[in-house]
Amino acid sequence: MNAGGKAVPGSFDLSFEFFPPKTPEMERRLWQAITSLAPLGPRFVSVTYGAGGTTRDRTHATVARIRAETALEPAAHLTCVGATTDEIDEVALRYRQAGIRHIVALRGDPPEGLGQRYLAYPGGYAYATDLVRGLKRVGDFEISVAAFPETHPEATSAEADLDNLKRKIDAGATRAITQYFFDADVFFRFRDRAQACGIAVPIVPGLLPIANFAQAVNFSQRCGANVPAALHQRFAGLEDDPAGRHAAAVEVAAAMIVRLVAGGATALHIYTLNRAELTHDICAAAGILAAAPARARAIGA
Repeated sequence: MNAGGKAVPGSFDLSFEFFPPKTPEMERRLWQAITSLAPLGPRFVSVTYGAGGTTRDRTHATVARIRAETALEPAAHLTCVGATTDEIDEVALRYRQAGIRHIVALRGDPPEGLGQRYLAYPGGYAYATDLVRGLKRVGDFEISVAAFPETHPEATSAEADLDNLKRKIDAGATRAITQYFFDADVFFRFRDRAQACGIAVPIVPGLLPIANFAQAVNFSQRCGANVPAALHQRFAGLEDDPAGRHAAAVEVAAAMIVRLVAGGATALHIYTLNRAELTHDICAAAGILAAAPARARAIGA
């Protein structure tokens, strides 16, 4: 199956996002996911960072283990929330000493959750632009930052949001990874606007597999991602049909990948939710598995 399109080319850059485990069972599931998806030859795999630094130690332990025990290139998320500049610099230095050379630098959500007012931590980096500058002082990191095709919920306008992205790039970021979206045209319009305002670094589309449609809708409402009516129709009546939900999730995501590739995308970042089977099946349906061996050999070289 190839979602009605051609296979993804071998030069296509794939990356995965995981979250650090909270329990032994979650840790087993995480490493099962990492082992299962490693043969797809991702360009890098990132590990998230909880609000207020709540997963700081688990994130560091997971990233360090990926570096020590696999051939994968790990990237650690780091936010401005809940720590002073000195504390954040110390975390970054620990990553550098552990051989981690890629940081995903984010402002971070308020500790109280999405929708609450963001306040800079006293003595900390105020925004992602400041964090990027600080990381560049600590070491010559490869730095990825966030981009928002449908505009950050707190931005005063789409133009202001794009200006903020450009500031992060000008501060030293080498890549932008987008918030997920469910309409490829949203990404294409954003990419074109970004390029028109002088942003020349890669803008990587982020893909969220829909493991649970109700949860995806709820989270999308809070983060400003539009859920098209066609998706509501596709997942209607599947609440008690796990196989049907899985098939719908694969179909929707694979079609999105094929559409993105047809529109010129050369990279993709998948928010895996630590669900290896769903991610693997999506990649297979989109033709990514056919291009994986060359990438895997390059990583293992």
